Amino acid sequence: MNISRPVQYLQADELRGILDDALRFWELRRVPYNLILAAVVIVWLVANRSHLNEALLWPAILALFVMAALANVLYSVAYCLDIFVQYSSFRDLWRRRRWMLWLAGMLLAVALANVWIISQIN
Repeated sequence: MNISRPVQYLQADELRGILDDALRFWELRRVPYNLILAAVVIVWLVANRSHLNEALLWPAILALFVMAALANVLYSVAYCLDIFVQYSSFRDLWRRRRWMLWLAGMLLAVALANVWIISQIN
């Protein structure tokens, strides 16, 4: 009887549990992440509507979609760190405190969105 087979199945089950946990945590927070970034853009648009130039509107909208896609790609990078740390002995501590990574990433995304918008306005 091969003893290594049950161990391999346990490792696969453990990996599946870690992946499920990461998906559940990060995907439930992707919607608020996108809504907050959309709110930043809307506030800037409303605040600067008198400065908007219709000739540059479509290129700006295209750039906005590219930036939104990039923001979501960067959001997905958190999975790499999450899965890596969950495989460590710090898993329980990480699961209680990973919201701090979400918050730090959210603040960074808001800051980058503001910098990009300001550079487009001037």
